[in-house]
Order: sequence, then C-alpha cells, then structure tokens
Amino acid sequence: MFYVKTLEHEIVLQPVHFGPKLKATIVRLLKEEVEGLALANFGYVVNVIEVPEDQIKSGIIEYDSGDVVFTVKYTALLLRPFINEVLDAVVSQCNPLGFFAFCGPLRIFVSKHSMPEDMFNGFDGDKDAWISDDKEVIVSSGCGVRLRIKGRTVEQGNITAIG
Repeated sequence: MFYVKTLEHEIVLQPVHFGPKLKATIVRLLKEEVEGLALANFGYVVNVIEVPEDQIKSGIIEYDSGDVVFTVKYTALLLRPFINEVLDAVVSQCNPLGFFAFCGPLRIFVSKHSMPEDMFNGFDGDKDAWISDDKEVIVSSGCGVRLRIKGRTVEQGNITAIG
C-alpha cells in the first residue's frame, strides 16, 4: 500500500559543498540517498515529495573530519506491503516451484502450492509458463497477475514478499 509520511534523515556534507546553493545540495543528496531505500519499519521510499527549507536544521560539525551533519525532515511517498493485501504485479520469471513477480521495487514469490488447483501441475518447461488444465489461463514472463500477500521478510535494504 502506498502512503505519505514525514521522516527524518541525516546528511553528511564535506566543506567543499558549502556555498550559496547549500540547501539545494542538501535536497539533492537527500533524494539520492533515500529514494529506492527500504526502511524496515516504513517500507520502500518511492519518492521524496517535499523538503521544507525550515526543516533543514543547522549542521553539527564533526571535529575529527570537518564534515557537517544536517538533520532533515522530509515528506515521502512510501510503499509498504501488508499481510493479506491484494496487489497487481508483473511476472518476471517462472520456474517449476512457482513464479516471481514485481510490484514496483517489491519482489514477490508465488509458490505452486498457492496457485489454484487446476494449475498445480501446469508448469510447461518449454514455454517457461504456468498453464491451467483447461488452457485458458497462462502465467508467463511479462504478464500481469493479481495476488494476495501471505508473508513478507525485511532484510538489510530489501523487502521481499510471498504471495
């Protein structure tokens, strides 16, 4: 599910970046660092929507390196999969155990045990596709599917799900 949330992040700047465009540099570096990042409690940061200038706090100097740490509050669009949520995804790979699909940056594995009964033994190795018994439903690379999230795992910088 997509949602908007206000988050906080620390940006470390070297003195070479100081100048009249300091705040623009902070915003640019913030977007480079956090967009596409998977935050364990919040999900994927899809986009930084807004960085109010009054939310860029004064920097603190690190005495050993001379770098400055700025704390920035920003508003971001996040993608977080919830258990039992229904999503539309695009199939990327099929194998005899199931298939992998992507919903944006989220990678989802669907086991053959989670598919309908008429597709349980329907893997066709020549076509790399799952085919129903009546040959009406074909799940192959590039096709769209609607699936339910049954579980998710959060690892360092990555969120994966099982459908």
